[in-house]
Amino acid sequence: MKSASIRSLKHDTNELMERVALGESVEIRRYNRPIAVLKPIETNTKKKKRPAFRERLHSIYGDKILTQTATELLSEERGDR
Repeated sequence: MKSASIRSLKHDTNELMERVALGESVEIRRYNRPIAVLKPIETNTKKKKRPAFRERLHSIYGDKILTQTATELLSEERGDR
């Protein structure tokens, strides 16, 4: 569990709230003594699992290696504008 001082809570509120939103608990300390714990609200909704993009790309294209980059392909497609 991460701990933060009152000063950190005042100045880095967004960063600490983002950690809590991602599921981490944060212990708040005053004069190096714990006074509170910020933790995420327990909900019944499950976290959405992110799609496995790498596996999907591998299943579509396999080990195929492109000879040109996307930038080169776009530049060739656009020509002289």
